[in-house]
Amino acid sequence: MRPPQTDSRDTQAGDQSGASSFEQYFEQHWASIYRLLQRMLGDPAEAEDLALEAFYRLHQKAPQLSPDGNVGGWLYRVATNLGLHSIRSRRRRASYELAAGRSALEESHEGSPLEILAAREKQDLARMALSEMNARQSELLILRYSGMAYKDIAATLNLSPASIGPLLLRAEREFEKRYRALAKEES
Repeated sequence: MRPPQTDSRDTQAGDQSGASSFEQYFEQHWASIYRLLQRMLGDPAEAEDLALEAFYRLHQKAPQLSPDGNVGGWLYRVATNLGLHSIRSRRRRASYELAAGRSALEESHEGSPLEILAAREKQDLARMALSEMNARQSELLILRYSGMAYKDIAATLNLSPASIGPLLLRAEREFEKRYRALAKEES
C-alpha cells in the first residue's frame, strides 16, 4: 500500500501558516514580554536574551499548541519562570562570590596595609643592595634564593660546584653589609 501523496504546495502552505502564526505571536507579544523581563531583571540585555529564549521555546512548542490556546499566557508564564530563574542564579552567584572573597581574604598571608608597605620597603632595599653588589655575587644570591641547587648554579654560571658554597657565603656577607647600610640611610 502506498502512502498518500501530498502536493508539495500543500506542505509549503502548512509550513508557511505555522511560520506566519509564530510571526503573529512574536509581533503581538514581543514588547510586553520584553517589558516584563526588563522590569523583573533591570538589565535590558538580559531581558532581551530571556525574551528571545521564551520565543524560541514557543517556536519549538508551536506544533503542539492549538491555535485557540492561550499562547500569550503561556509566553508570560515561560518568561516569568526564566526571569525568576535568572534572579535566583544571580543571587546564588553573588553569595558564592562573596564567600570566595571572604575565604581569600582570610587565607591571605598579607597583613594590614602597614605591614604590606613595610614588606615592600624591605624588598626595595634588598633590590638596591643587590644592584650595588658586583654582578656575579648578585647572580649567585638570586639563583640560590630562587630555589636552585648548588650544582645547577655552578652549571648556569660556569663555575666549579665546589666553589659555590664559599662564593655564596661571601655574597651573603656583602649583601648583609650593604642592606644594613641602606637601612640606616632610610631611617
